[in-house]
Amino acid sequence: MRPSPHHARRARGLLGALLTSLVSLAALLTTAPVAQADTTICDTFGSTTVQGRYVVQNNRWGTSATQCITATDSGFRIIQADGSVPTNGAPKSYPSIFNGCHYTNCSPGTNLPAQLSSISSAPSSISFNYVNNAVYDAAYDIWLDPTPRTDGVNRTEIMIWFNRVGSVQPIGSPVGNANVGGRDWQVWSGSNGSNDVLSFVAPSAVGSWNFDVMDFARQAVSRGLAQNSWYLTSVQAGFEPWQNGAGLAVTSFSSTVNKGSGGPSNPGGSTACKVAYATNAWQGGFTADVTITNTGSTPVSGWKLAFTLPSGQTITNAWNANLSGSSGAVTAGNVSHNGELAAGGQATFGLQGTSSGAFTKPSAFSLNGTACTTA
Repeated sequence: MRPSPHHARRARGLLGALLTSLVSLAALLTTAPVAQADTTICDTFGSTTVQGRYVVQNNRWGTSATQCITATDSGFRIIQADGSVPTNGAPKSYPSIFNGCHYTNCSPGTNLPAQLSSISSAPSSISFNYVNNAVYDAAYDIWLDPTPRTDGVNRTEIMIWFNRVGSVQPIGSPVGNANVGGRDWQVWSGSNGSNDVLSFVAPSAVGSWNFDVMDFARQAVSRGLAQNSWYLTSVQAGFEPWQNGAGLAVTSFSSTVNKGSGGPSNPGGSTACKVAYATNAWQGGFTADVTITNTGSTPVSGWKLAFTLPSGQTITNAWNANLSGSSGAVTAGNVSHNGELAAGGQATFGLQGTSSGAFTKPSAFSLNGTACTTA
């Protein structure tokens, strides 16, 4: 039976509609981004990549009990964390996400290791999900070494403890307090037998934060635990569990290392400088007018002056400078109107503080990592 013209037109119309739908579907499949499926890792040192730029690692080393993590598009979560270890010793693992190199495992496209003197800034951001039925810390692990090594243990480890639950504490002992990145931290320092460890412990839980990793690297330099000729090898964020840990998660993470322009120029050893530290001291207090002179032949765009306050001194106020730290190791950075130091040019800022005992001045200063003479 031949179809009527009406049925034939309808058939052709249906066929055309079907072809149009198939073309539209093909276009959708070729242009729509494909979400990465979550990856579960239970191998002791198993890892995978996320976002095409970071490594997520299970990194279980302190116990033989099972630990499994699930890597997501934005981070990872711990889904199984069996076993426990004594809280007066090392944790059982450090599942983490990182930019850089860890035991020859380097994240895709990373520009680490990078010499500290070449880094203008290293912005990073983090968001955590915490649980209360575990004993753990949530921490960054920032590694520094005199060489651009991509394997083994680095010389200095910086830890930033965003949270801790249970009777756990960093390696070493407390050495004071510091304001870094606009937050107050308790500072611990010590050694685990393989490397030096400098830890910054938040007084209360921090769930998320955007900051510059270099603010903490400069703290290590000012405290004599690194030098500007050393290398930043990795920036890691995760958890150190002692007991349990299922449910802990990094819900978002980013890490970028900016090199060259955009930060302090001449940061690595070519800056020549002189510092005058004029003081007025009285019983229990002092003020200081600090003058930086660029005695080099090239300009400095953006400066950070690092020095250590003598014991018993605490800064309570400052002007014409942004301070990181108020006692012990202190870094003063330029504000918007005094960041340019021409050859032979000067910048001045002021400090006010309290003191106990005999008053003395800081013994040494460094500008963007290079030692200055004193006037």
